[in-house]
Amino acid sequence: MSYGDLRAVDGVTFDVAEGEFFGILGPNGAGKTTTLEIAEGLRKPDAGSVSLLGQPAWPRNVDLLPRIGVQLQASAFFEKLTAREQLETFGSLYGVRSARVDEMLELVGLTDKADTQEAKLSGGQRQRLSIACALVHDPDIVFLDEPTAALDPQARRNLWDVLREVQSKGKTIVYTTHYLDEAEVLCDRVAIMDNGKILAMDAPARLVRDLDAATRVFLERGALSVETARNLPGADSVTEDELSLVISTRTAAPLLAALAESGTLDGLQVRTATLEDVFLDLTGREYRA
Repeated sequence: MSYGDLRAVDGVTFDVAEGEFFGILGPNGAGKTTTLEIAEGLRKPDAGSVSLLGQPAWPRNVDLLPRIGVQLQASAFFEKLTAREQLETFGSLYGVRSARVDEMLELVGLTDKADTQEAKLSGGQRQRLSIACALVHDPDIVFLDEPTAALDPQARRNLWDVLREVQSKGKTIVYTTHYLDEAEVLCDRVAIMDNGKILAMDAPARLVRDLDAATRVFLERGALSVETARNLPGADSVTEDELSLVISTRTAAPLLAALAESGTLDGLQVRTATLEDVFLDLTGREYRA
């Protein structure tokens, strides 16, 4: 998929299993949203094809609409309608009963805002309303484009519970996010994209394991001298800053045993590699506009 000279999506291929929680990750401009829009049937690919629930996603397939839910990055609502009225309007397109609207308001924590006009909701509340609109007709597949953007930490964690509940009912979720800790917790598999290509795709735990990154052990500054730390079994490298002494190791067990024997476990922290380390290793650390 190209926009002029920019190739936004370049030879991307993936399958998503029924009931799977699949994440698409990547820096700004990686092609995540375009990939999602092609999968949803909102954009015609320049080449290739998309099969959605066994049917072609393009040309726009009206038979698929009751079976998919879509939450776009930029949501548009009907003016002057309350949260409940927004959901009732979306639901009426699919013959949804009023009780289902109440269920969705409760699911996304907006019951107390049911009679509030959408324009008077906070950014996070509008985001949750958008997700409720995508779910109100009980679709088989839900596409969510950065669903937790603009949410505070508490609301973000609450939405994780919502998404887990949706998946527990056998639904398939395909989403994009910039929150790598979130993807690591929620996703069965992730695809990491950059420059329109998929660089890696697997379960988060496997991607982290394949990185073979060092474990870092943090001690309070002054707990050990740098020289002593360098002579500990398993210590590969040692650095020190104003707050911490950091020991990198690929054999953590003998190192931790030696620290325990020397009585220097107070304040110790152990940090293993995460999906963020995989992401940065694949896409680099330079600033993306």
